[in-house]
Amino acid sequence: MATVADILKYIETIAPPYMKMDWDNCGLLCGRKERKVHRILVALDPFRSVIEEAIAEKADLIVTHHPLIFRSPLMAVNESSETGRNVLTLIEHGIAAINAHTNLDLAPGGVNDVLAAALGLENIRIINPVPGDVPYGLLRCGTVAEQTLDAFLAAVKEKLHCSGLRYVDGGKPVRKVAVGGGSCADEMQEALEAGCDTFVTADVKYNQFRTAYELGLNLIDAGHFHTENPTMPLLTRKLQDAFPEVTVVFSEKHTDCMKFY
Repeated sequence: MATVADILKYIETIAPPYMKMDWDNCGLLCGRKERKVHRILVALDPFRSVIEEAIAEKADLIVTHHPLIFRSPLMAVNESSETGRNVLTLIEHGIAAINAHTNLDLAPGGVNDVLAAALGLENIRIINPVPGDVPYGLLRCGTVAEQTLDAFLAAVKEKLHCSGLRYVDGGKPVRKVAVGGGSCADEMQEALEAGCDTFVTADVKYNQFRTAYELGLNLIDAGHFHTENPTMPLLTRKLQDAFPEVTVVFSEKHTDCMKFY
């Protein structure tokens, strides 16, 4: 039977730790490496609903994109903070937590390749790849048949199952598209320098929309959850194929908490 260490080792072949950004927190953040794994729950986030689902599923391990412990130091594992409560609950139920965050964003075949494919882009490539035996990088770009921005917006909403989109019209038809799942609007200059007329990302700020408008870039905010979640069913299938003796379940409880009125 596979152990937590075996699952971690496999995930690190998909998303090598050296590909992560310096500020990130990835890997095994809770649990014992030697624990046997019979059942895995996969989700985008290690939120309370996911932890409760893992308990109900009798999972030994949760595998997520976003980390259980992130940026702010965890000073105590108790009920005084949401993170502390979540860690405490996982420990009490013997559930380990592994995540692959920016290493999965940057890795070939990771979040941004999946997002580009989900949007139907062709001729997909890495923008400004880090050279090496396996080139990697944050943004992807690709092409679509030339179309109006309205037509492309409708396609993005449908393909990513978004409740709504925020966008700015840069005044160009859509032909060459950059994508960056999650909060990548700071990288819009890279998209422009790559010759892209359109950029799909999330968490776009007011001034970033204005900058894109002045630069003539169609900028689309499709939501953090919806630009990253398409990768998780694929990760579920990969884990199931790699560990046929383990039951791997994709979360049915975790959805985007942000709604449009």
